[in-house]
Amino acid sequence: METSKDVETITDYLTGKTLANVGAEANRQAVERLLVEQKGFSPKDIAVNLPLRFTAAGHPYETALDLVVFVETRPFMVIKCAAGSLDSRQKEVVAAARILSPENIVPYAAASDGRTALVYDAVSGKQIGEGADALPDAQSAARLLQENPPVVLPEKRREKEYLIFRSYDMMNVNVCRPVQEESG
Repeated sequence: METSKDVETITDYLTGKTLANVGAEANRQAVERLLVEQKGFSPKDIAVNLPLRFTAAGHPYETALDLVVFVETRPFMVIKCAAGSLDSRQKEVVAAARILSPENIVPYAAASDGRTALVYDAVSGKQIGEGADALPDAQSAARLLQENPPVVLPEKRREKEYLIFRSYDMMNVNVCRPVQEESG
């Protein structure tokens, strides 16, 4: 038996795409606005639903990261948008920052519900800030990248981070993906 359920949609602030308004999507919209309107990032410097593909323990895995902020062409910060406890997202978002780029660790990771945020140093995994004000602005991000040389994640550690990320990411429910337009 097939059931049909009307899904409320929302227009993504950065991409203009129509998305199902499920899970933490409204929170992500708030984070996108914060990054552009208060933190000074250009919309072109923020990737939405950035694809991430890797193989963990011999099995291919494909997902998407909520938001990735770039400074020039270098990934600067991975952001997990969540409803509920932000503390529970630490391992997932730090692992994502560690595995996104094969060249080096993305230096910062954050979990946000659109009102507040927990910010992490992705190299150490330690929390370095709390609250929306703790999210670096565009000017600070550029300076922080210049001051901190890239750190390469050893391959053996990368394999562990793949498993950590996949374990947490697989538990995500009500993940928003672009709504397919029906053709008449």
